[in-house]
Amino acid sequence: MTGNLRIDLDRLIGRLERLAEIGAIEGGGVCRLALTDEDKAGRDLVVGWMRALGLTVTIDAIGNVIATRAGREGGPPVMTGSHIDTVRTGGRYDGNLGVLAGLEVVECLNDAGIETRRPIAVAFFTNEEGARFTPDMMGSLAYVGGLSLDEALSAVGIDGATVGDSLGRIGYAGTTPVGRPDVHAFVELHIEQGPVLDLEGITIGAVDSVQGISWTEYTISGVSNHAGTTPMRLRHDAGYVAGAIARFVRELALDMGGNQVATVGSIKLKPDLIHVVPNRAIVTVDLRNTDEALLQQAERRMASFVSATARAEGTDVASRTLARFEPVVFDAAMVDRVERIARGLGLSVRRMTSGAGHDAQMIQRVAPSAMIFVPSVAGISHNVREHTERADLGAGANVLLQTMLELAG
Repeated sequence: MTGNLRIDLDRLIGRLERLAEIGAIEGGGVCRLALTDEDKAGRDLVVGWMRALGLTVTIDAIGNVIATRAGREGGPPVMTGSHIDTVRTGGRYDGNLGVLAGLEVVECLNDAGIETRRPIAVAFFTNEEGARFTPDMMGSLAYVGGLSLDEALSAVGIDGATVGDSLGRIGYAGTTPVGRPDVHAFVELHIEQGPVLDLEGITIGAVDSVQGISWTEYTISGVSNHAGTTPMRLRHDAGYVAGAIARFVRELALDMGGNQVATVGSIKLKPDLIHVVPNRAIVTVDLRNTDEALLQQAERRMASFVSATARAEGTDVASRTLARFEPVVFDAAMVDRVERIARGLGLSVRRMTSGAGHDAQMIQRVAPSAMIFVPSVAGISHNVREHTERADLGAGANVLLQTMLELAG
């Protein structure tokens, strides 16, 4: 009976620990920025596991890797997966769990001698984090045709390298075209990266939506001058404008309330000297909301404030959009399926919105999609202390297994 089939948790955790050795940093975390040497080593390891399981591996033009297990019939596969790139101070579960749990599903089916009607595919997508190149979720966005290949390949990273050159350098510039996906359904297992499941003592999140994301970079140009001799009324201080933006971002989110969140994640000042009024500041603003109209309202208020503040200080300001994604609602039948299967396995479950962006929201554009969340202890992620309990890892992987079995037939 396939309903009694369960994954091998020791094997899954063993792969998670082995992958976490690549790019390991102090404190138990991981640094594998997209398309670096560490990412190449991680890719090579996972691709080796894919081939050892008898999967057919293809690499597309943006470096997405898709490994397929044949079914009794042809046609579009039931797909799972996520990403293996990390932020600079990442943990070992973000993205990696979804990919390696997919491999565990395949090995579990192989061990049980189960042949599904539809093919099953396990994927990992390029530059999901956006920590080296923007936009984030680049690989899955290009995969579904939402970003042109030329634009993706020409994206310049924080170190000046381009995506295209970096793919070629590490040997992952594939030949399979992007923009023409053929997927029956997609389900992604992921850690929550937030505190809700852990605080409420719930094991499984059936994710029904993803909030919209707006990333903007503001560049403020002022005049450098002596910090001791320049009167306050005569300054054109780019650093002051940057600080005002950081304060307003918090006030904006608190004023709007509801699901609005807002963050200044990076401020860079030039000449960056203690006794010099800055003549240049680069500030990033991350706005997110589950409601597109409210997200647009936050964007308008933000732009108006920045313009007025820069003008009053006698500085110039330029802005550029780093990423912009509308809120996504997942396929209702897929979400129902995840919830039903979790309850059938005797697990506590709740429906929820994802506060972070994920590859699944891109795949929803072309195929019915859903996500399975498991708890993040204390809600900590993008941090070396990121942790999910062993039992919760197993629970999520078993929900993924049974969901894929149903979908694949």
